[in-house]
Amino acid sequence: MNNKAIAVVLLMAIFSCKSKNDTSAKPDVVAVNIDSTVSPSTDFFQFANGGWIKNNPIPGEQSSWGIGNLVIEENNKRLREICEKAASSNPKAGTNDQKIGDFWMTAMDSAKIEKDGLSPIKTQLDKINAIIDINSLVNTVAEFKKIGSSTLFSDYVGQDSKNSEVMAYQLNQGGLGLPEREYYFKTDSTTVNIRTQYLKYISTLLTMSGDDTATANNAAKNILALETKLAASSRKIEDLRDPYKNYNKMALSDLSKLSGNINWDLYLATIGIKTKDSVIVGQPEFFKSLNDLLKTVSLNDWKSYVKFNLISDMSGVLPDAFGKESFTFNKLFSGAKERRPRWKRSINMIEGAMGEMLGQLYVKEFFNETAKKRYTVMVDAIKDALKDRISKLTWMTDSTKVKAYTKLASIKSKVGYPDKWKDFSSMEIGKESLAKNYMNSRLWWHNYEYNKMGKPVDRDEWDMYPQTYNAYYNPSNNEIVLPAGIFTIPGYRDEEVDDAVVYGYGGASTIGHEITHGFDDEGRQFDEKGNLVSWWTKSDEETFNKRAEVMIKQFDEFEPVKGYHINGKATLGENIADLGGILLGIEAFKKTTQFKENKTIAGYTPMQRYFLGYSLGWLGHQREEQLKNRLMTDVHSPEKYRVNGPFVNVAEFYNTFNIKPGTPIYRADSLRVNIW
Repeated sequence: MNNKAIAVVLLMAIFSCKSKNDTSAKPDVVAVNIDSTVSPSTDFFQFANGGWIKNNPIPGEQSSWGIGNLVIEENNKRLREICEKAASSNPKAGTNDQKIGDFWMTAMDSAKIEKDGLSPIKTQLDKINAIIDINSLVNTVAEFKKIGSSTLFSDYVGQDSKNSEVMAYQLNQGGLGLPEREYYFKTDSTTVNIRTQYLKYISTLLTMSGDDTATANNAAKNILALETKLAASSRKIEDLRDPYKNYNKMALSDLSKLSGNINWDLYLATIGIKTKDSVIVGQPEFFKSLNDLLKTVSLNDWKSYVKFNLISDMSGVLPDAFGKESFTFNKLFSGAKERRPRWKRSINMIEGAMGEMLGQLYVKEFFNETAKKRYTVMVDAIKDALKDRISKLTWMTDSTKVKAYTKLASIKSKVGYPDKWKDFSSMEIGKESLAKNYMNSRLWWHNYEYNKMGKPVDRDEWDMYPQTYNAYYNPSNNEIVLPAGIFTIPGYRDEEVDDAVVYGYGGASTIGHEITHGFDDEGRQFDEKGNLVSWWTKSDEETFNKRAEVMIKQFDEFEPVKGYHINGKATLGENIADLGGILLGIEAFKKTTQFKENKTIAGYTPMQRYFLGYSLGWLGHQREEQLKNRLMTDVHSPEKYRVNGPFVNVAEFYNTFNIKPGTPIYRADSLRVNIW
């Protein structure tokens, strides 16, 4: 999955004063960001983006600031207009406008939220107080999962990795309040402080919900101890990338052998599993450990654990004091100095509740057919480029190549927005309270997903909204999904940007990246129909792994923050996709008229603009707190290393910028990654 946006907003105030047709008044989309004091041979990311970074400090409410943030800021303003229009239009009950408008009004009515206090979740708090044994504990957990508060473990309905035509019930490790298992065990001062602050956060929320201070403090210690035991039985982030080891299918009736202390019949009935078929368990050892903990940990501690999680998960829809406590704690991971204004938080909640509903209105205004066609054509050009590259591979046998061609030809592309939209008519949204609307929306989504059991897989469905600044490859569908938001360029109309830049940031870092995910260390294990099945010869698989190991070692060497290295194994898939996307983008771009004419723009050749365009997609900087968190939890490398990291493996990069041996960014041929 790609976590970038493609945009530039430098000097937006100037742009807004110019005629839309007056493109000559705009600074060049890539040249304007250059830091000429840095050599491309020293740090290409800084060379390409440093000028912008120096002139654009991170705003107080943000943990990072760059291309993605700029896209989101512009889209937030657009979505706010949509919400305010819906709220003021006196729409008919049951319509999309009514739901959008009522959710917006309850989210913005801070006075009513303060007046209501905890009353919107009184029913849930009463259920916690009524827990008398493990059965009632687990049943309460099931009920809370349906409305947006998840504890104990993770479960969902999704495609069976080995039979992509079937929707399967799946169980995975979970139940942790900190972002990743290593936060419970690392002993550096930053992580130790996070655990200390986590104790305070738990205690504070429990006190605010009615517990006395001594009870809350004791509960906090016990909750952290409980979660530490859950973390100890959880797999590391890099170990979650093996689709075979994390696929353990069994009969539902066999769950009692794994975790007999859970009344699975009761839990499954409550959660909405109506068929008595099978379940896919990701990490069986986790559920064995959980089974023991349900007996050895006191019921009061479990009740406090569920209560804390409920309040923490609902903090954004409760009185402001709860939201402020959540923000204060999460600053440890984001580094943000200020809380976002209410209207931005409200937009985020509405998107989570009904983002596709907003998307229907968004695309009518902000993504035309001309733009959609441009990127649809680019998808075909990049798929052709990969076919050409596969044909020239010297390390892959012909039998595997034939199957690779089949998979590549079968990749489905979804560009811009869905051809058909979800029906939200049964989602109950009204004016009672923000918390009620939030819980109703989560319940709708829960029922929507769990009702897929026993039904044909809908391969036309989108898992992102059109306005989303992101894209993804879905191995089970063998598809790439490219929302309109990923192609947003604030300050520029799509047709104002030359092909070199577009093929860099749109073709390479989005389209080529997502296509390559079908052939990265994880995606390559799925066939053209989306099934987890080996289609490689043993020798080809061994060769692939050896070549991938070179990339693991490359990225393991990077140390963005002292004591925090990039995890080469955890980020391998994204790093392969970045490199593959760059190579595919180059091959596709070489067939364009701009490349063949080789005319400079703003002093840069077409191929130089291609690399600058790719770098533009990662323009930005982030606070150290967020960087440390991402290095522990994210399967993506930090932005700087998504530029410098793959570029050192690209021959055209060396030729285009005259990179010589002995310079910081240079790597000898024998040390370069060569996969696709």
